Amino acid sequence: MRKADGLFKLIGLCLLAGVLVAGMLFPVVGAAGVMSNQASETVEKTSSDLADIPPPLVTTVTDSTGKPIATLYDQYRLPVNENQINEAMKWALVSVEDKRFYDHHGVDWQGTLRAAVSNSTGADTQGASTLTQQYVKNYLINVVYRTDQVGQKKAQEQSIARKLKEARIAIQLETKLTKQQILAGYLNIVEFSRQIYGIGAAAHAYFNTTPEKLTVPQAALLAGLVNNPINNDPWKHADKATARRNLVLDRMVENKKLAKADADRFKGEPLGVVPDFPAKPPANCIGAGPESGFFCQYVEDYLLKSGMTKDQLYTGGYTIKSTLDERANHEAKVSAEAQVDKTQKYVANTLSLIRPGKNRHEVVALAANRDYGQDQDAGQTTYALPAGVYNTGGAGSTYKIFTSAAALEKGVAGIYSPVQVPDSYTSHVFQGGAKTCPKTGPPANSNWYCVGNAGDYSRIAEGATLQTALATSPNTAFVELEDRLGSTAPGIDMAKRLGMRDTMASNIGGGPVDPKSTDDKKSQSQAEYYGPKPGWPGFGAFTLGFSPLSGLELGNVAATILSGGVWCPPTPIAGVSDRNGQPVPVKEAPCEQAVPETLANTLAVGMSKDDQPGGTSAQAASSVGWNRPMIGKTGTTQGNVSATFVGGTPQLAGAAMTFKFGGGQGGICDYGPGNVRVCGSGANIFGGKAPARTWFGAMKNILDASQPVLPLPQPDPQYMGGGAR
Repeated sequence: MRKADGLFKLIGLCLLAGVLVAGMLFPVVGAAGVMSNQASETVEKTSSDLADIPPPLVTTVTDSTGKPIATLYDQYRLPVNENQINEAMKWALVSVEDKRFYDHHGVDWQGTLRAAVSNSTGADTQGASTLTQQYVKNYLINVVYRTDQVGQKKAQEQSIARKLKEARIAIQLETKLTKQQILAGYLNIVEFSRQIYGIGAAAHAYFNTTPEKLTVPQAALLAGLVNNPINNDPWKHADKATARRNLVLDRMVENKKLAKADADRFKGEPLGVVPDFPAKPPANCIGAGPESGFFCQYVEDYLLKSGMTKDQLYTGGYTIKSTLDERANHEAKVSAEAQVDKTQKYVANTLSLIRPGKNRHEVVALAANRDYGQDQDAGQTTYALPAGVYNTGGAGSTYKIFTSAAALEKGVAGIYSPVQVPDSYTSHVFQGGAKTCPKTGPPANSNWYCVGNAGDYSRIAEGATLQTALATSPNTAFVELEDRLGSTAPGIDMAKRLGMRDTMASNIGGGPVDPKSTDDKKSQSQAEYYGPKPGWPGFGAFTLGFSPLSGLELGNVAATILSGGVWCPPTPIAGVSDRNGQPVPVKEAPCEQAVPETLANTLAVGMSKDDQPGGTSAQAASSVGWNRPMIGKTGTTQGNVSATFVGGTPQLAGAAMTFKFGGGQGGICDYGPGNVRVCGSGANIFGGKAPARTWFGAMKNILDASQPVLPLPQPDPQYMGGGAR
């Protein structure tokens, strides 16, 4: 029975060989019928896929000077041409995988029949695929169907149809490419385990060298890997990798490409791979390191938002030149850490810096006290702390900028207009505040919105102007301004126009709006939720900045004001080129005149006293010897759970935020640089403390090194005193 079974298998495989031969002749002699046409179309489509679908390549992110900072990839592949692969590597591969490679024309009939006989008689199972056929299969698996498990399965199935198609494509390739091109193509596509694809990446990752410089034993190890990369992984299975390498050396001797004595000597050598792990870079923004990782993450997020898919980004082989100024980013990082230690539990401190301009707002730094990374015990995080929209506790009084800008636009007030600064104020427009209002207000329990000041403002109560109020930040003055505006709509609109666009488009938890939700807190944007509705003028506390926000967008508000009222998206992109070096357009929102230039210039003057004696950031400015004209505004939230500082000069603008991150009870206590922490009671963080110190500490060093002292623009009379426009 066994002999009969073997005979039947042999006959069957001979018939298969006949079918394959007929299949090879099919393109030459033609065939009739629908099935023949479909088969031909399938082969042509697959051949076209191999020609038209490029292999995944590594995308490189650089800083503004072109220095690489990170690599993004799905498959770590460094393409090389045929002249960059030494003969040892080529002959090692040919000897072990296809010793008649230079003799056949895509299909090795001698090997096919030998394998058929061997497999049918119960001997060791043998493959019959040539390197050309393997090239086809690997291209389908690693490129064409790399995200399609069904397609990958079909490309590997043991069937006559698959073998026939593979063989015909191999023959086609041999008519279009030279043997050296096919060999190089195979070596650029094949997998070497651990996301390493192609000989260029393998030579670097395994031996920290190039394909041109591989030694014979190194080449033998890599040639042996392609048969089963996981099983022969030299870090996990050194014994199997050694045995496989030695087998390749023996095959090279049999193929008369290596002397036996040399092979024996090479067998005695250690594997020689780099210690511990492959020498390949991280596959994402972790590779940018603890300082630049946040910037790299913003680059990725920005491009995804612009319409590029993550698959395109991680496989396209792009070169992305960013706007990152590494020196400025380092100074921002140092300053953030000087205020809040990177391992300080539950406290984050961030700084985002943007270059103002009427054509572009280029982001130059995104830093945090936390390092970018995955080791939480070391204070690392991959959350986009400086740029993302987070429920930090709010921006506090920096949102008074928007009320002020709206008041200027509506003619409610000018920067030198007098404002009221009572100890407490009861709105006659907004509701939803304290249940018991002061005696000077409406009757108790009226539910009008009542607000008090955090501190004694008696020194400025008489003769205070809007400019004075921006520098000293009394709550009562700005809620009274909101009352005069009639609702939160003008302030919310101004927040969006000046820069808080993603912020105001998020829901009140800081996440994306879910139109399907029945919960208004999730289904409505901040602009909708906090804005007026029929019979409801909105939340009067909006001007006090209690909602989630992006620190980067807050910094871009200052950039807009200092750009003559021109808003531009805060871009991290200087340029993108494809794998062939051709420029790739990036879809970005166009710049727009958000407010009249005269209004923006006047608002800048209105915000120019915060660093002066009596201003909320005066002490922080003095501590670094600040001597430049600037705009600035501090902010602190209820319960001192977060604080912000936003400001800028004509050359550079930005925002610093100190906020609770990851837990902790109570607010934040600030006892000076390096001594900022979450505390159960006695919270005393203010925008003029850690946030302002962070901003001034970085900006002083960055600007003094290269930038002249420039004046602020001149105010326009129509926005200086208020009144009808």
